[in-house]
Amino acid sequence: MTRADTQPTPVDARPGGAAFVRWILIAVAIIAIDQVTKIYFNTQFQFGERVNILPFFDFTLLFNRGAAFSFLASEEGWQRWFFTGLGVIASIVIAVLLYRNPGQRRFALALTLIMGGALGNVIDRMVYGHVVDFLLFYWRDWYYPAFNIADMAITGGAILLVVDELLRARKPRSD
Repeated sequence: MTRADTQPTPVDARPGGAAFVRWILIAVAIIAIDQVTKIYFNTQFQFGERVNILPFFDFTLLFNRGAAFSFLASEEGWQRWFFTGLGVIASIVIAVLLYRNPGQRRFALALTLIMGGALGNVIDRMVYGHVVDFLLFYWRDWYYPAFNIADMAITGGAILLVVDELLRARKPRSD
């Protein structure tokens, strides 16, 4: 038995502990920020309107019926429910993983970002039938697809998940 095995588990690291609640509250904050910004752009901009902020960045109002990079956006409407269901299922799986691993901070933060972003976009699909995008980066004739706060959270969470796995793989095993 190692010393770590004989030490009591901190309350924050126990499944369902206080850390789990904090991760859920962070996800709720991400959803709130995402929804407030989308409501703002949806009410203050006309579809397709652009306001230049920097030589490579505009605020705009665009709608995406598909997923990342408008994947399946031109389909007949079934994708709305497919991506809604996918987001809900992913969020349930993530909540279970957070419940079981609340003390693994980097892993839990990555999952929290992904869950908050996924649910932010699920709300759009349920309320509007599409995702509201408003951040547009470009350089001359090159444009990156417009995105939103939820997309930023999902991307940041995915990157952090990869970093967490790489750092975990580099750790020496204790068995």
